[in-house]
Amino acid sequence: MNADPSMSTLPGVFDAAEAIRQGVCSPVQLVEQSLLAIETHNPTLNAFGDVYAESALQHAHTLAAQARAGQLRGPLHGVPFGIKDLFSTAGLRTTRGSLTGLDHVPSQDAPIIRRLKDAGAIILGKTATTEFGWTGASTSRVFGNGRNPWNPQLTSGGSSSGSAIAVAARMVPGTLGSDGGGSVRIPAAFCGVFAMKGTLGRIPTWPWSATEMLSHAGPITRTVRDSALLFDILSGPDPLDHQALPALTESCLARCDQPLGPLRVAYCPTLFNTPVDPVIAATVEAAVYNLAEQLPVTVTTVNLDWQDPLSTFETLWVGGRGIAYGKSLADRLDQLDPGFAALIKRSAEYDLGDYLTAVQQRAQFANQVHALFADYDVLLMPTLPILPFPADRVAPEGWPGEEGAVPWARWTPFTYPFNITGNPAASLPCGFSPNGLPIGLQVVGPRFADAQVLQFCAAVEAIAPWDQHLPPLLKP
Repeated sequence: MNADPSMSTLPGVFDAAEAIRQGVCSPVQLVEQSLLAIETHNPTLNAFGDVYAESALQHAHTLAAQARAGQLRGPLHGVPFGIKDLFSTAGLRTTRGSLTGLDHVPSQDAPIIRRLKDAGAIILGKTATTEFGWTGASTSRVFGNGRNPWNPQLTSGGSSSGSAIAVAARMVPGTLGSDGGGSVRIPAAFCGVFAMKGTLGRIPTWPWSATEMLSHAGPITRTVRDSALLFDILSGPDPLDHQALPALTESCLARCDQPLGPLRVAYCPTLFNTPVDPVIAATVEAAVYNLAEQLPVTVTTVNLDWQDPLSTFETLWVGGRGIAYGKSLADRLDQLDPGFAALIKRSAEYDLGDYLTAVQQRAQFANQVHALFADYDVLLMPTLPILPFPADRVAPEGWPGEEGAVPWARWTPFTYPFNITGNPAASLPCGFSPNGLPIGLQVVGPRFADAQVLQFCAAVEAIAPWDQHLPPLLKP
């Protein structure tokens, strides 16, 4: 396949949409560029499962003709996307990352897919996910273990592994992911891209999940403005999601273009006395110092005495997913990821009393977190305390890998707490380790302050941009 020589690298979402509107490039060129990148890098990185090359090109030709005639379907007219293979797509296989779902073809689009299509986007393919999105690592029996574009020997993180890989490796301008305990922020941090899970219910989710109180849907992109554009398009109520919030009262993209006003920023170097890799700690601290110098913010270093809600998260996660999937997959445990099969077996140890206690503990922990935002507008911390580890492992060396019902949560202690509370939380690249691995800064805001978090992230990006950095495999 021949790529357009004028496009040295694939543009991001906003730039791609703008280029199509201005007639600078066509949807066909974008799809061809994406398919070439997938053909080149997917055998190494395992970002995509099913790729719809023929139908995507046909769709692109139709949209190109419409663009020439001045008939744009929406703000994403002709922009190709990758879709995490957990989202239901009508008529397209949705494996959910499981050997048990290889023949599963939904009859209805999830709301997030319908909105993406209505905005004119092209679905190029399904991106890899861990089995039913259960783990923060990138292991997969269906897709092959996800590999980091910055070093393919290392994990990309999960469970939205393929979505983050595809954006970092410039296979598509943007992707969709989901986050039940860090699943867009973990791979965003490891792969050097931007991702935010909005306030719980900001972007509707469907089908129903047994962990609906933890589950968020959202984009993974190269820049903050790309993500803000997608939040404008994808947010809003839908009858299929009883938790869906009312429509936004302002444009997230427009908010990103407004000057940042004075903000009170809390900087927390760690939570729950978790040891943080010294390289990460120094990089995040330098990033916070830089933004404190250049932005109209007052930064206060805080030592939060919150109790680790790991047992609460484990009970909700195992009690929900383990019991729900255990009923439907009881006779197919041998086909499952061993870790997920173990989770299903562990679910038998929980009873209704345990679950209701966890629900109460969730409320108590959320109360503590929400109270913090009476005094601060933004909370900053490392996204993760560790650098990427080998792609075939489920945990870094020296960290618990098999213990507990949710072993991956031991090395992601800064992400799952904000699924428990439902706060908007983003990960943005803030620097690199000496061996060239991206490091993520997590930005957490009050509930419903999604636009404010995106505006703050855009201001950070303006003083310390990251999109100009390319993984080594993309360099000439």
